[in-house]
Amino acid sequence: MTVTEAVLSRRSVRAFLDTPVPMPLIAEILRKASRAPSGGNVQPWKLYVLAGEPLDDFKALMQRRIIECPEGDLPLEYHVYPQPLKAPYRDYRFKNAVDYSTAVGIAREDKAGRQRLFANNYRFFGAPLALFCFIDREMGSPQWSDLGMFLQTVMLLVREAGLDSCAQECWSRYHRTVRDFLKSPEELMLFCGMAIGSGDPDAAANRMQADRAPLEDWCKFVVGETP
Repeated sequence: MTVTEAVLSRRSVRAFLDTPVPMPLIAEILRKASRAPSGGNVQPWKLYVLAGEPLDDFKALMQRRIIECPEGDLPLEYHVYPQPLKAPYRDYRFKNAVDYSTAVGIAREDKAGRQRLFANNYRFFGAPLALFCFIDREMGSPQWSDLGMFLQTVMLLVREAGLDSCAQECWSRYHRTVRDFLKSPEELMLFCGMAIGSGDPDAAANRMQADRAPLEDWCKFVVGETP
């Protein structure tokens, strides 16, 4: 698989088969991904990988938590989106939500249905492997950028291996629950989770591919004469 093929075939998969993911494969992917760019070679990513019985236990815990505490672990440590989110970014997000609901047959006005759909996040969409990415609280915006480059590298290597993924910032809503389960140090802040496995090709949730704005909407070329 070429880099281009990995980029174009990567998508946020939201329904997985229960086929196990070999730990040696994931370990090798993460070792390779650590070659992602990092300003000053700080390498700010801190990961926890869950699979098997520990993952089952955590999923069971989360099903109780989302009932007991639907608002999440307050106060939140960060907002996934700016408050409020302005156009055109708000419009991109709204259309993506509508397209996803439509793909799985849930009407936009069906609030309960959309809540049930969102709750699938906290089961990792049935994925057999999950990881959590943390960062030291002393790090700043440039190091958060490093996390993004690292995680994208992970997802592209996952595609190269014939697997699928879904990065999930929704886990920030239950940052304390995750930290307590993993017994991660207090100085680490949870950034996101990620579901990894083999996507279910027959699942309606996987039929949607998110739109991207055309190049001219977000890129301006300021150049001289070119060949």
